[in-house]
Amino acid sequence: MRVPSRSPGQRPGSPVTPAAPARRRAFATPTRPAAAPDLDAYRAAVAELLVEVGALADASCTAARQVLIDDRLREPAIAAVLDATGQGLVGARETLLLEMARYQPNARSSAADLTALVRIYLLSRIDVMWWRDAPTFLTDAQVDASPDLVDLEWLRRRDLLRFRYTEQPRTLLRRGLRAVRRRLLPDATPRTAGLRFRRARREMVALLNDLARQFAASTPPGTPPLWVTSLVRSAEHQHRLRRLGYAAMVPSGHCLGWAVDVEMEWFGRFGVRDTLAELLLARQRAGEVNVVDEGQAWHLCLAPPARRRLRRAYEAEMGV
Repeated sequence: MRVPSRSPGQRPGSPVTPAAPARRRAFATPTRPAAAPDLDAYRAAVAELLVEVGALADASCTAARQVLIDDRLREPAIAAVLDATGQGLVGARETLLLEMARYQPNARSSAADLTALVRIYLLSRIDVMWWRDAPTFLTDAQVDASPDLVDLEWLRRRDLLRFRYTEQPRTLLRRGLRAVRRRLLPDATPRTAGLRFRRARREMVALLNDLARQFAASTPPGTPPLWVTSLVRSAEHQHRLRRLGYAAMVPSGHCLGWAVDVEMEWFGRFGVRDTLAELLLARQRAGEVNVVDEGQAWHLCLAPPARRRLRRAYEAEMGV
């Protein structure tokens, strides 16, 4: 500890000044770890911000929206989460403003309007905060070769999956067959491009199997199983989606392998959309996942504390 130097007139053994003991007490007090951001407060603050963004949706309100974003992102409840991401508060703010400036509505994007874009971006920052130190799958080749991921098709053929998915067709023939099937049976399956990678982390498989069993137990007989529309992605593929007009945020929990999208809109045909929504939100309230309403599909990201339990569940279920 650095001791303050004595004043020129102070003699050895003379009483110290009153400030010295106070300084010693300050240095001796251990630093408390920073409290984790309050996610309920964050989500509530984001909901309030979205109301204001909606009121400034007109193209002439660009300057007013920027002032609003500058002001509201500094609120403690929001700033605490954004500052805990790898980008920090300033980087998150700049990225959001850039996303808003570039936004163009289109049929592919899950962001139906500017308000939806802000909601998807801000709520997905919880994922980025949780997994800020996780490595990103940068390329398609990394996803295909990673030992941290398992092949869903291998599991499906052994009847070890309780949820469904479809793969993205890679050839012209397969695309044509899918187009014909959709014309003949337009509502038989969700309207989704399908999985680019049929691979997933073991914990995510366990989470989806658990959700699928709960969903099946909560819905009438004949209800289709839980349907997954997106799992792990590479950063390379994420940027490919952005170029096609999708609201693919960067950074993303998908590129870390800890996020998944599940179909919602299609289940409205069977009268069970609200049932599925409540199951997902209950998991969020329990602190197991982060949920982002993206319209047709809802985005889920696993919370780090749930990782160990789900890994054990996967190993028990698969007998490994």
